[in-house]
Amino acid sequence: MTTLVDLWNATVLQSGDQLALISSRSTATWKELDDGARRVAAWLIRSGVVPGDRVVIQLPNSAEYIAAWFGVLQAGAVAVSLHPDLLSEETSRLVAHCEARAMVSLAAQSGLGLNGEAWANLVCSPHSPRLFPELADAGQAPGSGEWPVVFPESLAQIIYTSGTTGHPKGVCLTHAAIAANTLAIVQSLGMTGRDTGLAALPFVYSYGQSVLLTHVVVGARLVLPSDLVFWNRTLDLMQKQKVTGFSGVPSTFAMLLAKSNFASRSFPDLRYITCAGGAMPQEIFERVRGVLPHVDIHLMYGQTEAAARLSMLPPAEVGRRPRSIGKGLPGVTLEVISEEGEPVKTGEVGELVARGPNVMQGYWKEPGLTAEVLRGGWLHTGDLAQRDVEGFLSIVGRRTDMIKVGSYRVAPLELEEVVLGCPGVAEAAVVGITDPIWGQVPLAYVVLLESFSPCATEESVLAQTMERLPSFKRLRGVRIVDSLPRTRNGKIDRRRLMENEGELAAPMGKE
Repeated sequence: MTTLVDLWNATVLQSGDQLALISSRSTATWKELDDGARRVAAWLIRSGVVPGDRVVIQLPNSAEYIAAWFGVLQAGAVAVSLHPDLLSEETSRLVAHCEARAMVSLAAQSGLGLNGEAWANLVCSPHSPRLFPELADAGQAPGSGEWPVVFPESLAQIIYTSGTTGHPKGVCLTHAAIAANTLAIVQSLGMTGRDTGLAALPFVYSYGQSVLLTHVVVGARLVLPSDLVFWNRTLDLMQKQKVTGFSGVPSTFAMLLAKSNFASRSFPDLRYITCAGGAMPQEIFERVRGVLPHVDIHLMYGQTEAAARLSMLPPAEVGRRPRSIGKGLPGVTLEVISEEGEPVKTGEVGELVARGPNVMQGYWKEPGLTAEVLRGGWLHTGDLAQRDVEGFLSIVGRRTDMIKVGSYRVAPLELEEVVLGCPGVAEAAVVGITDPIWGQVPLAYVVLLESFSPCATEESVLAQTMERLPSFKRLRGVRIVDSLPRTRNGKIDRRRLMENEGELAAPMGKE
């Protein structure tokens, strides 16, 4: 086993003078990032932070974020990354929950000290000519052999989940867990130092962090887009910087197809794309593959509780089984079990459970919740899955998302595939809403392609789905919206959709 500090130091030693990061405002080599990390580590140690203390990092994707994150680890502390757009009340609550002793942020947070204890706050300005010019030179850092000792089993990070199913939970991940998962992904993607990745996902969440760390491990360049509002600018950057790898959630690719000229461009340098954070709908997949016929498409599945990824579907299998999540990554064992905890037969639906070196220690200060999720050496994912005769797994739905129509259980993913097959539909999300007779009925929220906006109606989309679904699965209604609500890591926020929709006036008809 190894630590993230070991992996970082190895890359700095081997590739120190090579370009590590490119943004619209600046560039940085691995040595420059390491100098920044050592300044942060030295500042933390001088501020009284000791191994095991929590340090909050609340920065956007930037060289400063990377240097701060690895500086925290070099000081033996635990990194707690928070999205920079969080409201101050939520930031305060999470800082208090993890009992942080220091913070690196864009604005001063002096009022967050805990119970009168020492509170250190480093305020920085991303994209400054030099990383953390406010701090003393690295020469004042501890000398060789004097840095705190970090062990593989040491806690490296607490990642707060996005909270779509309730209050955010602090997922505790060790150096060994994150390192094992990072190395498994690197192996599965065949990454090398010759790769260049576009970092379009927030580093503060597990998927974006995985993109960051896989590039760190092999010494590959990362390109930071200036924004993700004007997608054509990002596509220009991809072409200019000869990006070889691009990662996104399903909505990323839906937005590219709907809001940019992605379909009319060529990307000769692009080698692979990865998609996780939910199933890529068949309609979206086919259109992406049509634009990028030469590119390997890796469909991935995971959870924050597993340090990012649990499985991957090889590109050679994507065309045959696009709804599959593949098989476990190296070192990961996946099983589908019944409510009684026994493995189910091929083709039967059960809960997906996992075990491997990448699984979390537990939830911070949540022993009861940890005991519910980690049982008998297995991580209980809460996802419903089935295995085919060749051993490939498919997600049927999430237990908490299943729509209970009378005595039936309906998976939103299945209905979303049908809706996305309707002409003009760019995105779709199906949720269960209250019905006085059936208990729940499915309702679809739809975003249209701009070119179809004047043509398609809620009634036409609904009518097109009726003949493709049995009566108990038919949609009760369609809502055309400008956009779908999302969590900060890009996933559709189904809870917000359900909260915003009251009971429909008329019950679903009997057939």
